[in-house]
Amino acid sequence: MFGLRCSVGALSDVGHRLRQTMTFHGIRVQGIRVGSAEIPDHKRIAVSLQSIYGIGRSRARQILSELNIDNKLTRELTGRELMALREHVSSTYIIGEDLRRCINADITRLKGLQCYKGIRHEDKLPCRGQRTKTNSRTAKKGLTAVSERHRASYA
Repeated sequence: MFGLRCSVGALSDVGHRLRQTMTFHGIRVQGIRVGSAEIPDHKRIAVSLQSIYGIGRSRARQILSELNIDNKLTRELTGRELMALREHVSSTYIIGEDLRRCINADITRLKGLQCYKGIRHEDKLPCRGQRTKTNSRTAKKGLTAVSERHRASYA
């Protein structure tokens, strides 16, 4: 029984290693986990950090300058640099699913308050002052059928 557990554990460990380093058509794909997301291993750090939701170009450069890390390939990071990067990103910024949850909670709060922005979010219309007479046609696609129904009921 114990031998079976050890072999299953070894197999799962091997499977975990295979998932971390895979090859597709001769291209080696390996990801490094930072925060709650995986960043690509074959790109420069400033570019690969942008694959994390909530980190753009300027924030990626800011992180690298704060940590005094050169913009090299991600797989060339040392262990200390990687640990410093992980700790800094996870402790300083709200990223990934946490950021998505926070944004959705803010939008739900605005909808509950029935303020202008909340009403615009409910109607799926632009809420930052953009014009809607000629633009935002994709947002208004579902609204045209509703207006035709209202016209029919008044006629």
